[in-house]
Parts: sequence; structure tokens; C-alpha cells
Amino acid sequence: MAIDTFIDPLTINQQPQFANPEDERQHRKERLAAAFRVFAKLGFEEGVMGHISARDPIKTDHYWTNPFGLSFGLIKASDLVLMNFEGKIVEGRGLVHPGGIQLHLPILRDNPHLVSAAHTHSIYGRTWSTFGRLLDPLTAEAAVFYNSHSIYDSFERGEGDNLAQAVGNNKAVLLKNHGILSLGKTVDEAAYWFVSFEKASQAQLLAQAAGEPTLIGDKHAQAIADRTGEQFGWLNFQPYYQAIVREQPDLLD
Repeated sequence: MAIDTFIDPLTINQQPQFANPEDERQHRKERLAAAFRVFAKLGFEEGVMGHISARDPIKTDHYWTNPFGLSFGLIKASDLVLMNFEGKIVEGRGLVHPGGIQLHLPILRDNPHLVSAAHTHSIYGRTWSTFGRLLDPLTAEAAVFYNSHSIYDSFERGEGDNLAQAVGNNKAVLLKNHGILSLGKTVDEAAYWFVSFEKASQAQLLAQAAGEPTLIGDKHAQAIADRTGEQFGWLNFQPYYQAIVREQPDLLD
């Protein structure tokens, strides 16, 4: 176990550094397992339809993901499976969601700046996706995604290589009539962008149902998006991580 349940206030705001790549691998696996537990707790699980990935820091043309059919709320670090870029399981047991392979493999293969991607059929994200519209900068949280997310029609264009090329430097991609895809240079970042985009989608739907909301101006929205990058995404996942590990420490096993 690379990380225990003790929270050190001196390092709580700092991304860890690793001298040993095996420690970094274990760290990523623990963060990935924690992300699944957080998603389960927030109600993002919809049957077997969802997956998160984490590029392996040693074999960088491999990635860790969840075994097909195992509840997000039960996943431990030791349950994760390692996939290569040929779509084969090289470590771990079970199967992997075929749609997850089609999504994560090309994204990580073709975007070396990314470590993690997350996609589930969360209720507000998939509801907002039916409008085929970008999020409006209604609040500071929504403005984080201003000019940092895009819309992609996976029914018309497929997932696979086309989606991998459409990802760019976005924090998230809204899959039309499908749901949210979030992206990050850490598992923490990708997980937080998903949580935040889901909440922003909920706020957008509520605001539109109530009337005609006022938007944050373009200049201010862009400034918010520009200053809320990788470190911001990583940092905002830390409270979720701390709480879920304290509550469910078995996820680190």
C-alpha cells in the first residue's frame, strides 16, 4: 500500500513525486480505484456502462481499467486489469467492456499528454448532452470549461480513432446523446473534471427550467478557464480521495 489513511497537512496540496516507478504505478492504481468508489457514491454507475483508465507509468503503451461487470463500489486496486494497445489483457483477471476498449485505447495511444479518461452514463451529463450544446458559463464552476470542452457525435462519427483525434486539449468532451468524457494528466484531474461537469450540467438544466439565466462575460469566463488547469483539477479531487479512503480503506488493497 503506497498511501495510507493518514493525511499530512504539510503535503496535502502537493502532487507526490516518485523515485521508484513501482511506487508511482501503485499510486495510480490506488487513485483509479478511489475514483471508481467516488463515482459509485455519487451515483454515476449505470449497470456495467462505465469505465475510467490510467496509463501505466512504466509500460506507457498500457493502461489500467476496471474489469467488466464489477461494481464501481467494490473495486480495489488489486482488481484492476492492465491492457496493452492491442486490446489484450496482460495482467489481471476477467473481461473488459468492449466499448471501453474502443474509447480508452485510442485516446491514450494517440494523446501521449493524457494519463486518464473517464466516461459513465451519469444522469445530468447525459441529459444535457441531448441538447447538442456546449455548457454556458453560468457560474465559475461552469466557466472552468469555457473553450475547454467540445461536442462530439459518437453515433455519427463513432468512437475509436475519430474520437481520439477530436479530444485535443479539452478538459471534457460532451458525447451527443451519450454523456460526459473527461480527460486528465492525472487520474485525479480526469475524475474531478467529470464530477464538476456533471454538476455544471445539473445547474444548467435547473437554470434553464427556471427562466433565462445571465451568463458570465466572455472575458471573465476565459480568465477562469485559463487559470483552472491541471493542478486545479488534481487539487479539487483530493477531498474526495481523502474521504473515500477514510471511509473505505479496503479500496487500497
